[in-house]
Amino acid sequence: MTDTLPDRLSSNPNSPFYDEELLARDIGIRFKGVEKTNVEEYCVSEGWVRLTAGNAKDRFGNPMTVKLKGEVEPYFRQAEPEPEA
Repeated sequence: MTDTLPDRLSSNPNSPFYDEELLARDIGIRFKGVEKTNVEEYCVSEGWVRLTAGNAKDRFGNPMTVKLKGEVEPYFRQAEPEPEA
């Protein structure tokens, strides 16, 4: 697996930008220089994040989201452990 993150990633399994293997590696997002923990989806090239809006749900039971524009910086929180020889 590479150490580069995709331009766009979603935590929603119904999204075409969902990647379970990549999400399992503990990805962090900095939005406008501030660590965000409630990011549902991001796009670096377009400069936006989609954040959950509290506990609110839509009529299908999905979390309500808010789309904010600004500088997006995804990163791996921890380096991948070295394989044992």
